[in-house]
Amino acid sequence: MSNIKPIRTKKDYRAALKRIDMLIMRNPQEGSAAYDELDVLGTLVSAYEDIHFPIEAPDPVETIKYVMEENGLKQKDLIPYFGSKGLVSEFLNGKRTLSIATIKELHKAFRLPYELLIS
Repeated sequence: MSNIKPIRTKKDYRAALKRIDMLIMRNPQEGSAAYDELDVLGTLVSAYEDIHFPIEAPDPVETIKYVMEENGLKQKDLIPYFGSKGLVSEFLNGKRTLSIATIKELHKAFRLPYELLIS
C-alpha cells in the first residue's frame, strides 16, 4: 500500500484520482493490499467531492419536468395527480408548490422519493 494521506487540495485530489485509475487497471483481488488501498482512496475521494463538489437535489419542478420528458407526458397527463389543468400549469411555472396529496400521488405513480417532491 502506498503512503495514503488526506486529500486537502486540488493537487491531492488529482493525485488520488490518478492513483485510483492505476489501481483499477491492475484489477486487484479482494483482500489484497492494492484492493484495500483502492477502497481507502475511494472513500477519501468521495469525502472530498462531497465537500467541494456537492450535488444538490433538483427542485420539485425540475423533477416533474424530467419525469414528463422521460415518460413522454404532456401537462394534461398530470391533471389526475394535481386535480386541474390550472394547478398543473401554476406548479410548472413556479407559482404554486405541491400539496401533500399531490406529493403522495406523484410518489405513488412515479415512485419518486418524497425528498425530490418537497420544496
